[in-house]
Formats: sequence, C-alpha cells, structure tokens
Amino acid sequence: MGLKIIGAGWGRTGTESLKKALEILGYTKCYHMFELLTDSTRLRFWEQLDQERTTNFEALFEGYEAGVDFPVAGYYKELMQHYPDAKVILTVRDPDKWFESASKTILRKPPAFVFLVLRFLGLFSRKMGNFPKVHAYAERTILKGLLQGRLTDREFLKAKMQEWNNEVVQSVPPDRLLIYEVKNGWEPLCAFLGKPVPNTPFPRANDSDAFQKRLKLKNLIKVQSGLEKT
Repeated sequence: MGLKIIGAGWGRTGTESLKKALEILGYTKCYHMFELLTDSTRLRFWEQLDQERTTNFEALFEGYEAGVDFPVAGYYKELMQHYPDAKVILTVRDPDKWFESASKTILRKPPAFVFLVLRFLGLFSRKMGNFPKVHAYAERTILKGLLQGRLTDREFLKAKMQEWNNEVVQSVPPDRLLIYEVKNGWEPLCAFLGKPVPNTPFPRANDSDAFQKRLKLKNLIKVQSGLEKT
C-alpha cells in the first residue's frame, strides 16, 4: 500500500483533525501517535528507525496510506526518500497558541501512579503495558531529544518549532509540500491533493480537554484493553 501522505507538523498543530480529514477524503487509515497505544508491536520499528534511520517501512505502515503527528513527523526525510511519490503536509499554528495547548497536553507528563498501575496490569496483559513503553520512547526521542527537556521554556520551544518548520520548507520540493493551517478547512487541502471538497464539515478533534480526558487512567485502561478505540 505505502504512504501517500507524510505529515511533517508537530503535535498540537491540528494533526488529529488532519488525520480525520484525510480518512474522510479516502486515504485508508492515517497513522498518528495514538495508534501506538493500541498497537505497540510496531514500536520496535520506530525504535529501529530512530537508531538506524531505516526500518521495515512496509511492516510499520501496513494498512496505512497516510501518517501525521509524531513520531511520523520526526522522520519525514527518511519517509520522503522511501516514498518518493508521497506528498508532505506541514501543519502550522500560531506559536503562542501552540505552546498554550502543548503545555496542557503533550508537554505534561501523566501522574506517576498511572505508570505504576499500567505496569502492574502489564504483568497480566501485554497490551496493558503499552502506554509506559510508548511514553518512554516519546520522552527519549521527542521530549528529551528534539525538545532537549526544556518543556516549560516558551521562547525556546517556539523558536525550535519555527526552526523545524523552516527546515521542512527548505527540505521538501515545493510541488510536494503544503503548508497548512487546519482552521482553513477543506479548500486548500483538497486543492493540494486533487480531491473534491466533501459535503461535510471539516473535522475538529482532540482539543486540550479531550486530550486530558484520554489520558485519565480509566480511559487508558479501556484503550489498552481494547474496550475503546483511540
């Protein structure tokens, strides 16, 4: 199948709304960080990709035609090389609004007891141990790696994101790249992808409150047990 769309934008720039929009447009499943919560068997491919800059891409993205958010964004160059026909979408957002959202969600570590409970449940169900493993990977590669652990430094993180966005613009051929704000809805996205505008509202998903609700222990247990989808 292979990826047709590569998202290069950071988390909290509208990536889940874009995920849902791409699926509405007919792209068969779009990979997102939350996918790792329900299928941590693919974590080994991400870890290999981080260490060796390559992996079994076909196995990693089996069943997917698009990918957005972290960890996909972190390897957009490697993915572009492996999928030379894929288009790249860089989701962007006002830096201050991004920081306000991120500081309430992806930059905030869940309470310690969440990890303790899930690790204990992981002794009885491998699925229940997914979240601590995925978080450890994200913490190492994104929070401590890309963001250098400076999770409360507003100006540093804003500058880092702008530096990232500039690099994407310089690295991706213009005909393969869309710089996109989800608030602009269907028209620029569909024009870039050559798709008709759907007769349905553009999806709005995963605001800060919804994100925090997802990370409540009872909801994580539901996801890990397969009782609820991410």
